[in-house]
Amino acid sequence: MSRPAHARSTQRPGGRAAPPGGARGARHAVLLAALLGGCGSHRPPPAPPPPQVGVVVLHEQSVPLTRELVGRLSAMRVADVRARAAGVLLKRLYKEGSDVSAGQTLFQIDPAPLRAALDGAEAALAQAEANATNAHIAAERARELIRGGLVSRSDLDNAEAAERSTAAAVQQARAVVGAARINLSYATVTAPIAGRAGQQGVTEGALVGQGTPTLLTTVEQIDPIYVNFDQPAVDIERLRRAQTTGSVSLAHDRASVELTLPDGSAYAHRGTLDFRDLSVDPATGAVALRALVPNPEHQLLPGMFVGVRLTSGVVNRAFLVPQAGVQRDGTGPYVLTVGPDDKVVEKRVAVEALEGPSWIVTAGLADGDRVIVSGTQNVRPGATVAAVLSGSPGESARAAGGAAAAGAPGR
Repeated sequence: MSRPAHARSTQRPGGRAAPPGGARGARHAVLLAALLGGCGSHRPPPAPPPPQVGVVVLHEQSVPLTRELVGRLSAMRVADVRARAAGVLLKRLYKEGSDVSAGQTLFQIDPAPLRAALDGAEAALAQAEANATNAHIAAERARELIRGGLVSRSDLDNAEAAERSTAAAVQQARAVVGAARINLSYATVTAPIAGRAGQQGVTEGALVGQGTPTLLTTVEQIDPIYVNFDQPAVDIERLRRAQTTGSVSLAHDRASVELTLPDGSAYAHRGTLDFRDLSVDPATGAVALRALVPNPEHQLLPGMFVGVRLTSGVVNRAFLVPQAGVQRDGTGPYVLTVGPDDKVVEKRVAVEALEGPSWIVTAGLADGDRVIVSGTQNVRPGATVAAVLSGSPGESARAAGGAAAAGAPGR
């Protein structure tokens, strides 16, 4: 009897039968070897490139030493125009708020009583002069008669005494006339200085100058004009110490002032510092300063508040660092720089003041330092970075690539 076909076994060379399913096992072994070989040849992904940062290269230079302050304008000269003679105000002879010249007539006070007083003083002077003339003639006669013994010595003495008294009375009468003439001139009220005349203090028909001088108006000279401001005493002392070390050169009397108007615009004319107080205000700890500023267009008015940019000297050795490059922590200001090996280095700096969009740094940096001004949020000291000049095409491309990646849809 023959065996079924499925029960037959194949014979291997050498007489032994191969186990069932041997072909499939061989194929599985080949696949497993291929998979193991593929896993063994897999390489790790390449390291990401160092982050790019924008840098500026700094160079030592002389920088103007400026300070931003707040000031208030005041007239260079202020004159109160008052009625110094008593009388009724007849009329105003100027336009309120207009410019007047020195000696220009502003008001007219009724001169009639003052002119009458002058006439009376002149009449008294004429009488005194007549009396003096008569006394002089009598004294001359007595001096001639005394030689012949026709008058006594006592009569001569009386005649000469009368001569002297009447001469003194003439001098007194002349003084009264002069005073009356001055009072009459006060009836015409003139501007004591050139400037802008203000609002009228009293109206026509009012009695002025009765007892106390009445304020009629005020004349202010506003070209040039003063700007008054304060500077902290600690700043002044610090600048003096810096000048002693040679790091700062102060301008002293040549310090310049630039103004910023209340609307934020710059004033066209530059002024100069003309006064510095010698004492410190104990209430504020500041020193009072004053500058003189040209005001030909009368754009500046007394009482206005303005921004004051005081240039008091020059920092001899300093660096201008963009504001984005200076950072602060609890210890103070610092910058991140890129060293020769492209590693980030933190440097502590001394900051003086702002000069436009940049900080004036006086210590902590060296000539040629590369300061990071963009990308600081992605780096830390000791990290390796790829530095590109701020504003260069490389940085622009980096910014464009970053924006494209941020706007790409997620997968």
